[in-house]
Amino acid sequence: MARHELGPAGLAVSQAIERMVRGVDRFVVGCSGGPDSLALALGSRWVSRRCGSRVRVVIVDHQLQQGSDEVAERTRQLVARRGMEACVRRVDVDANDPDGPEAAARTARRAALLDVARGEPVLLGHTLDDQAEQVLLSLARGSGATSLAGIRPRSGQFWHPLLEVRRAQTMQACKEWQVEPWQDPHNSDPRFLRSRVRTELMPVMAQVLGPGVAQSLARSATLLAGEDDVVAGLARAWADEHAVSANELPGLRGVEVGLARRVIKDWLPEAKMVHVDAVLGLLTGPGGAGVDVPGGRVEVRRGVLYLTRRV
Repeated sequence: MARHELGPAGLAVSQAIERMVRGVDRFVVGCSGGPDSLALALGSRWVSRRCGSRVRVVIVDHQLQQGSDEVAERTRQLVARRGMEACVRRVDVDANDPDGPEAAARTARRAALLDVARGEPVLLGHTLDDQAEQVLLSLARGSGATSLAGIRPRSGQFWHPLLEVRRAQTMQACKEWQVEPWQDPHNSDPRFLRSRVRTELMPVMAQVLGPGVAQSLARSATLLAGEDDVVAGLARAWADEHAVSANELPGLRGVEVGLARRVIKDWLPEAKMVHVDAVLGLLTGPGGAGVDVPGGRVEVRRGVLYLTRRV
């Protein structure tokens, strides 16, 4: 397919994908049928033909909405008619997940995508607008730099090539490709916090602060990601130098707070920042008997933190 056969939005989407997957022989695209992921899938088709790579599309049916199986199958047929290899994976979402239904759906979805990919990169359709919304949510939760850095372009097998593409561009790209994307009603459902950020908060911020607010938030995420990588490197070097083990963390007393927090977070990867600060308080505050953390309990003895894991 020649470059000039693409419209301007389709070209922007496709070139963003090509920049990320150039030199990759095989990759997978996660597609819900919405405008972002559908544009990602069709842009990937253009890239795969241009670069000689193989792309497979995976549609995950979370079975959370009536008729979700029909939406998934319709999406599969749509991309198949465009000459793409596609399959539907149905997942069961844990209704009792303590982090809520959105987190549970994300966990189930990613597990299904990784099962199909088997080591290949998995492309997801998050856009610049998603990045801006993620930064706002992280700010509201009082998160640290890792969370404020938002969605990383590459996070393990999950790659996000559209982080510099606007949501309006993916919608326009679908029009240029003459496809009708599915509009997920959850995206405008006020029961979900992210939906309210998207439909209520972001428009107000754009009105008050100017139309470039989404780009500014996304740029902040990029800057923080670079700084967060530096701190992560320092924390790894510190842990190596002090012989940190799975159950013992010595020598942290007197270390700068920012570095100490990162060392503790790396030592307790399932802990939230409230747990990290509580553990840090064992060293910097009056101390105490110990702190309960996910999966165990941390105590301090003579300046050394000890983790006792629950069986």
